[in-house]
Amino acid sequence: MGHVKRDHHNEIVEMHMKPIDVINGFSIRPGLYDENGTVVIPGGVSFTIHSQDATSIKLILFKREAKEPYAILPFPETYRVGNVYSMIVFGLDIEEFEYAYSVDGPWHPEKGLIFDESKYLLDPYARAVTGQSDWGKKPDYGQQYRARVVTSDFDWGDSKQPYIPMQDLIIYELHVRGYTKDASSGVKHKGTFAGLMEKIPYLIDLGVNAVELMPIFEFDEMMDQRTVDGEVLYDYWGYNPVSFFAPNTAYTANIEYNREGKELKTLIKKLNENGIEVFLDVVFNHTAEGNEEGPYISFKGLDNHVYYMLTPNGKYYNFSGCGNTLNCNHPIVQRMILDCLRYWVIEYRVDGFRFDLAAILGRNEDGSPMSNPPLLQNLAFDPILAKVKLIAEAWDAAGLYQVGSFPSWNRWSEWNGKYRDEMRQFLKGDSGFAQIAADRMSGSQDLYGSENCSSKASVNFITCHDGFTLYDLYAYNKKHNKANGWDNTDGEEHNHSWNCGVEGDTEDESIQKLRKRMMKNAMTALLTSHGTPMLRAGDEFANSQHGNNNAYCQDNEISWLNWEQVNKNEDLLKYVKGLIRFRKNHPVVRGCAKEAFCGLPSVSKHGSEPWYLEPSGDVHVLGMMYAGRDDKNEEDEIVYIGLNMHWEPQKICLPDLPESFVWKCVADTAERLVEEIHETTDKMPAMENDVMMEPRSAMVLIAAQP
Repeated sequence: MGHVKRDHHNEIVEMHMKPIDVINGFSIRPGLYDENGTVVIPGGVSFTIHSQDATSIKLILFKREAKEPYAILPFPETYRVGNVYSMIVFGLDIEEFEYAYSVDGPWHPEKGLIFDESKYLLDPYARAVTGQSDWGKKPDYGQQYRARVVTSDFDWGDSKQPYIPMQDLIIYELHVRGYTKDASSGVKHKGTFAGLMEKIPYLIDLGVNAVELMPIFEFDEMMDQRTVDGEVLYDYWGYNPVSFFAPNTAYTANIEYNREGKELKTLIKKLNENGIEVFLDVVFNHTAEGNEEGPYISFKGLDNHVYYMLTPNGKYYNFSGCGNTLNCNHPIVQRMILDCLRYWVIEYRVDGFRFDLAAILGRNEDGSPMSNPPLLQNLAFDPILAKVKLIAEAWDAAGLYQVGSFPSWNRWSEWNGKYRDEMRQFLKGDSGFAQIAADRMSGSQDLYGSENCSSKASVNFITCHDGFTLYDLYAYNKKHNKANGWDNTDGEEHNHSWNCGVEGDTEDESIQKLRKRMMKNAMTALLTSHGTPMLRAGDEFANSQHGNNNAYCQDNEISWLNWEQVNKNEDLLKYVKGLIRFRKNHPVVRGCAKEAFCGLPSVSKHGSEPWYLEPSGDVHVLGMMYAGRDDKNEEDEIVYIGLNMHWEPQKICLPDLPESFVWKCVADTAERLVEEIHETTDKMPAMENDVMMEPRSAMVLIAAQP
């Protein structure tokens, strides 16, 4: 290959290579076969792409934003090694061109071979995609996907990643655009990575230490654009990826020609510097190419039968519910996914990934579930990914549900869907869930085993982007998705919600007060459960979607966070902040303390009487007690969480404490004004062991000196 020298960014700064051929007026030579995508070298650019069944490939060059190409360069047959085509083109200025490919090959749809050289195809390893810079606006030259060459010159300085243990995380799920798009956000760069940067002080004050960004890979928000009742609807959530290696340029405040990703990297750097990790919600279960009627973007025209799961007659399996299913355990696709995740970790310093519909990642090429999926195993043991968090949404759209059984190698964590569903039922007062709620709050040992549960397996959540907000969970009995245009047929039917007596907003102060208490109860349970808690952005100040539980297409006030609620619901926000501080300050609540000196078990479950939780379905009272000692001061900590989800007051008897300790209350959601968790117990009165808990209320108690 000749002499190659790279700088500290891994950019090639010196390469002793000369052209050996000329095609259509361009000087060329064989390229860097083991470097997928493009690599800038002194004097030129290396283009590398592979296809198993292509008969020929052409490189198509466009002037920036031009409709027609200015050059078409066929890869000489001698530039093919195996199934890899690679060519260095000299004399190119990366700021002056965009590129795509034309791929020819056999046409046998019944075998999944659908090559069409008339289609311009996007490089699957493209680091930047053109035509998406202005949200909701198609480029003048039409919807035609092309790639740009990106330089890697971002200066990370001495910035370090936080590397926070899983059990110490408090994850905060948010949508980059919706978080700051509303005028009430008060930021300058609304709906962008830069706008999110402006909210870092808020995140620090809230106390979360990981943000999980809904999809930020390049996607086409106009893919299913339509108008319903005068409102333009988009693919707002972004769960239809166009390119796995490219950030969504519509999320940047400024155009970043050939520097795509700089604003996102700056955001990640600043979050990390403030002790906040960054997780990406990634979609490797399907792509935006859809079914047989969908467009050619990339994989269809490169190797359709390799990249997608196909039926014996060449049709698309649809385990994703989105038209196609990525063939994740084919060796080629495995490598692409691994290359992609490595790229985001190396180039963007991403701290973790949440995998959408991750059960698909464990399906074989015929769609059957695998006992030891090679892709999941490779991700679990890859050295580059060794310190990043891997979080699975352990189900898919075709009914494969693997919560508690997802192949993990003691490495993967899971969105605990059972926690969400069963805690919702207990918290709203359904019968038969006290014992189950105790299991969920103690780390779901019945699902994950006692050895792994408290450390990293269970990601606990009560709400997420998909479904009701926390406020709506206690304001609506039914979904209200008319605005989506599907006559309210879309969205989850089984929400386990309760409107507290009136559907939707009300001026009734007693119902408003009850809803506030129900939200505080839910936050109390979530933030005092073993496992890793995840909050949905805006729940901490009662943000509402007006009963829409499937706002995937709502790029408007339905989905955008209304920051005016921060002042309106200041007491809820203060309470959540206090719970977060309390969780951070007490390892026993996180499930990571040593065994207590006093002999109390690390976790115990209680009912109306101590040490006994009745199996009866009529029980609505639950007490969870955690005991252990802090690594730092080697003193015992004992915390008790009392939950009365009955609609009437209930008398409970607290467990006896070791000598010289008494119970003191640090939080009670039934208090008239509950704004903060009381961390200072010195001046707080001791409690009697017999306590009358108000209806639908929660308490947090701590053992302290009298």
